[in-house]
Amino acid sequence: MKGVLLALTLLLVLPLGISAATAQWGVPWYEARRDATGLAPDPTITREAVIQVYGARAVRWRGIFAVHTWVVVKPANADRYTRYEVIGWGVERGIPAIRVDRMGPDNHWFGAAPELILDRRGPEAESLIPKIQKAVQDYPWPNDYVIWPGPNSNTFTAWIGRQVPELRLDLPPTAIGKDFSDFPVGLSPSGTGVQLSLLGLVGGIVALEEGIELNILGLNFGIDFNAPALRLPGIGRLGFPQN
Repeated sequence: MKGVLLALTLLLVLPLGISAATAQWGVPWYEARRDATGLAPDPTITREAVIQVYGARAVRWRGIFAVHTWVVVKPANADRYTRYEVIGWGVERGIPAIRVDRMGPDNHWFGAAPELILDRRGPEAESLIPKIQKAVQDYPWPNDYVIWPGPNSNTFTAWIGRQVPELRLDLPPTAIGKDFSDFPVGLSPSGTGVQLSLLGLVGGIVALEEGIELNILGLNFGIDFNAPALRLPGIGRLGFPQN
């Protein structure tokens, strides 16, 4: 039993220590860059429909533990993207948690360069955009934000994944809040498996996309078999890139 507890402690604490040691502590968040990165294809050139999901390290110390995720869509022949995300700032003053087009589709998140988590294009993407837009409208917590265990920005992105399982959205283990749910049993964020969750505090996932993942107090670790990788708290995926 002591060996199991020690192994769990190492799996949780060691990756977080590495994440803290490698974190970038730059300028104050309000001076940090928020310009475009060029990851999103130019809509005036790429005329086909595009769906993308991004994740970037959260602001300040939160970035040791978690990323902030968001969803962007562009219908076929549209000249611009629409960005959907949940943000906590201002919610206590009555501002809705769901924000639309607060930044460009692929901008730095207060100094952190985003990573592309999902990229779908063409006719398949075109057919899924209305489903994503409906999922945004149906989000159960449009005026709520709780940094931990949720509902937060990652709860929102995971909700879209569950409502549109055709996306097969595999959020990284650092998307803390993705496991928050009012229901103890449901779909994983990718829609390809089952999730057990007690309000995002403890639980687990068994799914084709996510593999096997355990959640302890919002920190996730496991093994991804689809694109072989370790899933570690603080660090994220360590292995082959996602398809």
